[in-house]
Amino acid sequence: MPSSNYLLIKQQITEIAEKYGRNPSDICLVAVTKGHTWDEIFPLYTAGQRIFGESRQQEAEPKIALAPIDTCWHFIGTLQQNKVRKIIGKFALIHSVDTPGLAQKISACSQEAGVVTELLLQVNISGELSKHGLGIDAWQRELEKVLCLPAISVMGMMTMAPFEGNEKTVRNCFSRLREFRDSLGIELPYLSMGMSRDFPWAIAEGATHLRIGSALF
Repeated sequence: MPSSNYLLIKQQITEIAEKYGRNPSDICLVAVTKGHTWDEIFPLYTAGQRIFGESRQQEAEPKIALAPIDTCWHFIGTLQQNKVRKIIGKFALIHSVDTPGLAQKISACSQEAGVVTELLLQVNISGELSKHGLGIDAWQRELEKVLCLPAISVMGMMTMAPFEGNEKTVRNCFSRLREFRDSLGIELPYLSMGMSRDFPWAIAEGATHLRIGSALF
């Protein structure tokens, strides 16, 4: 059952955070609900979960319409520029801003809507062609221009570790993102990293947002 899985994962997050000297309340569980109906998601809500992650605008809209007003939605999937206008104002945080061009589009649409959109920059630490996002060097060149864009607030960074990676490889990926963020000397509090298969290692390396789906369902 999703509700019992949820309680188990929340317990694991607490235990792992304390093991590494972290405050569990500093770690946000984003329940990844793509592919599931609101009826399937609702047990998580009744168990206490309030933050849900979706990857497709069309799939997310009916769930957002059905959900209680105190739910919070994050957009975690690849975002096409022609879909940006449709998600502005509906998601509290966009995790997957993979290019400066997408950031510019979000800025323009947010200005039109009269809102400020919070977002994360997707960094391709592993260098895998299958993953979106710029590498560290490219983001270093582009970051200042993105930070100056109106109507957006860059809250931090996101990455995905190699799917087949062992603990050393995965933790290295996560630690490099944290070190890159820290090296910039600016306030970027969020690090979205860690999924069902590797979230304990992400907590160890400083993740603030965990994107967990399959372990819940």
